[in-house]
Amino acid sequence: MRLLVLGGTSFVGRHLVQAALQHGHDVTVFHRGVTNPHLFPQAEHRHGDRSTGHYGALDVGTWDATVDASAYVPRHVEQVVDALGHRSGHYVLVSSVSAYDARRARTDEDSPAWAPPAPRTEEVTAETYGPLKAACERAAVAKVGASQVSLVRPTYVVGAHDPTDRFTYWARRMARGGRVAMAWPQAPVQVVDARDLGMFLLTCALHDVAGTFDAVGPWAPFRQFLTSIADPDRPHELVDVGPDALHDAGLRLPLVSGDPAEVPLMTRPGSRAVAAGLHTRSLAESAAATVAWDRERGSPPLQVGPTVEQEKDLLAQAGGAAPA
Repeated sequence: MRLLVLGGTSFVGRHLVQAALQHGHDVTVFHRGVTNPHLFPQAEHRHGDRSTGHYGALDVGTWDATVDASAYVPRHVEQVVDALGHRSGHYVLVSSVSAYDARRARTDEDSPAWAPPAPRTEEVTAETYGPLKAACERAAVAKVGASQVSLVRPTYVVGAHDPTDRFTYWARRMARGGRVAMAWPQAPVQVVDARDLGMFLLTCALHDVAGTFDAVGPWAPFRQFLTSIADPDRPHELVDVGPDALHDAGLRLPLVSGDPAEVPLMTRPGSRAVAAGLHTRSLAESAAATVAWDRERGSPPLQVGPTVEQEKDLLAQAGGAAPA
C-alpha cells in the first residue's frame, strides 16, 4: 500500500509510520521538517507547513490512503483535500472523544458532536479543542464523502514519545512505589496505547474502513488504574489527599478529573472499533514501555503533575509516614 501520513514524526503519527514500515508499506511522510526530522530514512519525506497552507510538496504523487494525524482546525482538512484532489485514497482522520458534546454525550459513536465554535476561531484551547475536532470531522465528510472517511476518536493516548507527560507522570510515579498522592479514586480513566492506535489507523487505511470509531482501551476507576500500572516489586500505598488539598496547593493531577461531564468521555465501550480490528494491550504493558522510554531519555523534569517536594507536602497534610 502507498500510504501518505500527515504528521508522522512526533507521537501518534510516529507509531503509525513505524507500524506501516514494519509491515512493508510504501510510506510518504508530510511534515515541517522540524520535529525529529532524522526519523524513518526508509520513508519518503515531503516538507510543508499546514499553519500557512503550504502543500506544494504534495503536488505530485498518488496514494492508496491518507492518514491525517495533524489536523486541529477544519482549514487543515479542507486545504489538504483540495491540494490532493482525487490522489489521496481513503482518508483516515485522527480526531478525539473530545469531539462529543459532553453535555449530551452517550456512550456510543452516534452521540451528538459539538457544534462549530462561535465565533469562528482557530485558537486551540481547552474549550475549543473538542468543537474544532468535530469541525474537522465535518470538513472531512463534506470534502471526501462519508464512504471514504474513517473518523477515529481516541481518548488519552499513552506510551513512548508522549509529548504531554500525562501518563508518563503516573508510570514513573508508580514505578517508584511508596505513598502516592491521588484523588477522585472512583473517577473513570480511559487510555489507549499509541502502538495500538497506530495499528488501528493502519487497519482503517488498508481496508478502507469507513465510519466513526472510539479507539479506546478498557476504562477503570482511577484507584484501579493506578494499581494496574504499579511496579509489582515496589510496594505502594495510594493516599486520597482530596481535591481541596490539590486546589489549595494550586496543583492538578494528570488524566483524572472530578468533573461529572468527563464520565461519558472516559467510559467509552469502543466495541465498534474492536469489531473493525482494534486490539489493545494491558495497562501494565503500556506502563512498562513508557517507563523504559522515560529512562532512556534520562527521566527529565515532567511538564505536569506535582513535583516530589509538592507531593511530600500533600502527603504530610494527609498524615502518616513520609513517602518513599
